[in-house]
Amino acid sequence: MKSIKIIVLFALALFSSMPLLAQEPIRVGTTAGEFLTVGYGSAGVSMGDAYVSVVNDLSGVYFNPAGLAFMDYSEAMFTYQPWLVDIQTFLAAAGVVLPRVGTIGISAIGVNYGEMDVTTVEDQDGTGETFSVKDYAFALTYGRKLAQWFGFGASAKYITSSIWHESASAFAFDLGVIINTPFFSPNGDAANGMNIGMSLSNYGTPLKYDGLDLLRSYDIMPEGSGNYQDTKVKFMTDGWELPLIFRIGASFTPLVVQNHQVTLAVDALHVNNNNECINLGAEYMLYAPGVARFYLRGGYRALFLQDSEFGLTYGAGIERQYFGNKSLKLDFAYRDIGILGMIPSFGVTMRF
Repeated sequence: MKSIKIIVLFALALFSSMPLLAQEPIRVGTTAGEFLTVGYGSAGVSMGDAYVSVVNDLSGVYFNPAGLAFMDYSEAMFTYQPWLVDIQTFLAAAGVVLPRVGTIGISAIGVNYGEMDVTTVEDQDGTGETFSVKDYAFALTYGRKLAQWFGFGASAKYITSSIWHESASAFAFDLGVIINTPFFSPNGDAANGMNIGMSLSNYGTPLKYDGLDLLRSYDIMPEGSGNYQDTKVKFMTDGWELPLIFRIGASFTPLVVQNHQVTLAVDALHVNNNNECINLGAEYMLYAPGVARFYLRGGYRALFLQDSEFGLTYGAGIERQYFGNKSLKLDFAYRDIGILGMIPSFGVTMRF
């Protein structure tokens, strides 16, 4: 118990100091792979992305890999969410719970930006050609409980991006922990006490584009004699860091009455390409025995972030249990992105 209190006090001290670290953003727009910051998993999205200490399913491959340590059953998950200007994004994941070993998951996050016209200085209305842009992140995740109150997780990711004939790739790691404490439990059950979660996402190598379109013919001696006009040169691009995200958050259930449960959550984020910010979330769960579990969720993303278009989020879900431990869960979410409108997210999870 003493060790739990030490960990909790350290985490709370770090959590409370996050706003004091805020500073004017000096690195906005200096990272690549921004699709890694979108937010995937309809339940977490509807709670304003305040999910680092709440997650206990496959959406932990995005929010916190330690969430896989708290999975009771194997799962398969698919989330689809249309993004801005007809961009399509998805998360597909599967995880297997192995007793006395832990949970092993594989996942893919994908973004398709659609077909675009090729334009040049001479042909500003288009050359008649088109090109596509696609981003993917493939991950292998492992999560395990070291004690009933402590779980950790880690992901190894391969990230790839392509623009017409150019492509880039990088490797990255995610690390996370979740600590379950008996504090603030409304009924004395430690399972309903305060959870503390921490994760570090996208720590890895930079993305550096290379490809055929960087090859050019250039006259290295325009004033000299000789046949230099067809000299082959290649443009060298810079490497761009990945969006590094440190999350720390806490959640608790102030209401656990018969078949009703309310969960409140708050996350603080420190990133390498913007200011710090706060995410807030809440979830109400109603259990109708023999029927299903019903969820109502709401939240606010990027509170205190300067010039942010993010704001309110909300959503709902339903989970129907079938024979044995099998169940089917459907979730949807909407988030307000200011002048860019409302963005939906749809998810389905199968437990077996």
